[in-house]
Amino acid sequence: MMKALLLGASGQLGKEWQRIIDEDYPDEIKLLPYTSSDLDITHYQEVSDEFREQKPDVVINCAAFTDVDGAEDHKKLARKVNMEAPLYLTELSQQLEFKLMHFSTDYVFPGTKRNKKEFPGGYPEEHPADPVNWYGKTKWEGEQAIRQTTENHLIIRVSWLCGQFGSNFVKTMLKLGQEREELQVVNDQWGSPSFAENVVENCLNLLGTGAMGTYHVTSKGLITWYDLAKAIFKKSDIEVHVEAVDSDAFPTKAKRPYFSKLGTQKIEDIEDSKIVDWRKGLQNLLDQLQ
Repeated sequence: MMKALLLGASGQLGKEWQRIIDEDYPDEIKLLPYTSSDLDITHYQEVSDEFREQKPDVVINCAAFTDVDGAEDHKKLARKVNMEAPLYLTELSQQLEFKLMHFSTDYVFPGTKRNKKEFPGGYPEEHPADPVNWYGKTKWEGEQAIRQTTENHLIIRVSWLCGQFGSNFVKTMLKLGQEREELQVVNDQWGSPSFAENVVENCLNLLGTGAMGTYHVTSKGLITWYDLAKAIFKKSDIEVHVEAVDSDAFPTKAKRPYFSKLGTQKIEDIEDSKIVDWRKGLQNLLDQLQ
């Protein structure tokens, strides 16, 4: 039986890991979930003591500082969680010989209009990073710290993450659609949603194959947030007028990339991988939420 430690267990991805392993892999994977109050990944001695006691085969790191605008105000903390802690986890993975699976983001890329023309299917994994905000910068530094320290890792980049747990765009739209008659939604940021269930399924497959390195896990298709909102309301039979607006209508502290679609060809080449079309992934999620 594989022993896996899960960090960031209270987030939407962490909760999805627990649900899927609980339901589908109870005899194959022993999962020990840790929330930030159970184990603070920035308290290195505490982490070291726990890992040495548990002797995991795999550590799944879903813990991160994910408040994109908040990272601009809390730069030291964002770097500590997103770069320094993963570096320490990587050093421990070498000492204790476990595989580290770490989650990163589409925001490591610059997201220019030129890139959208160059990569209509999304950024390939090896494209040079050039983040436009502090959150993306710290996540990229975390990736680099892992790559430079150990080969025994999986870095999984996701984008526009949504699932049945926690807060995300799909759940926000469902709530606002019930409360309001009109909504404005950004129509000049391009990408595709990563559905938490599909992410975990593909990650479990990667673990089973012994894969290492960096992989993108998102859905097929290229859309804007406006496109996604319209589809949510249509599929849910919610009548609301949605107005397409530019990002300028919602000023934010952190700059957002114009284009952050992740290419999935690399993971599609792995046997038994399942990359869903965004419409199918959305329908699955809406069915679960209802």
